[in-house]
Amino acid sequence: MATPQLSIVIPAYNESARIEQTLERVMSCVERQGWDAEVLVVDDGSTDRTVEIVRGWMARTPRLHLIQNEGNRGKGYSVRNGLLQATGEVVMFTDADLSAPMEEAERLLTAIRDGADVAIGSRWMDRTRQTIHQPLYRRFFGRCFNGVTRTVMGLPFKDTQCGFKAFTRASAQAIFRLQRIERWGFDPEILFIARKLGYNIREVPVTWGHDERSRMSYLKDGMKMLEEMAAIRGNSIAGRYDRDIAALKDTSAMVTPPVKQGKTNVSI
Repeated sequence: MATPQLSIVIPAYNESARIEQTLERVMSCVERQGWDAEVLVVDDGSTDRTVEIVRGWMARTPRLHLIQNEGNRGKGYSVRNGLLQATGEVVMFTDADLSAPMEEAERLLTAIRDGADVAIGSRWMDRTRQTIHQPLYRRFFGRCFNGVTRTVMGLPFKDTQCGFKAFTRASAQAIFRLQRIERWGFDPEILFIARKLGYNIREVPVTWGHDERSRMSYLKDGMKMLEEMAAIRGNSIAGRYDRDIAALKDTSAMVTPPVKQGKTNVSI
């Protein structure tokens, strides 16, 4: 098959309760929008029926593919695994809960067409676009974390954590090969790396609605993310990212397609 214009990556862990609806909404959107797209679900070691449901959908549509991690590795690992195996000219990821409706991807794609290398969805640029607000305590912790992220990481964005981001293929291949954080704290790291590489990053307001089924604990996971931010700063101070960037350029890996592994029933 010809290379698709767009790859949509969906990380999933024990999503049997909502993956059916997610795939229905994503596939319907792809058809309505007329996107030339592939959809890759990355299963992160689910112990429920997630894989079974995805395989059932794969029998119905050649657009859908499954990637299975070796055990539970984390959201950051899943996103990286999916984006490095994606074949689209533009690659993006979205959370399985579709808190940002799939139709909002057109806003990211427009930013890419207008010259951005990276387009990131934002819940805070235009709060009127929030359809279902987070509980007050989640808003408080989220804003605190984002403030700390902006200060510690030097990131100027209003929302680093929104799970709705798109990349040109070239930028994704470079950024995600340098990624070191494999769990929740990967979002600030990939933006930090993108800035070090000099990519044009555009923040785009998107419609967004909170899903009460979110598994993220702002106390437990928030502390872990703070640890991961410290690790990112430590890697930067130690020059690890600079060395990795130099090695990437020396091997021409920034433009070399990845070796596909772990993808099942693929005909791309």
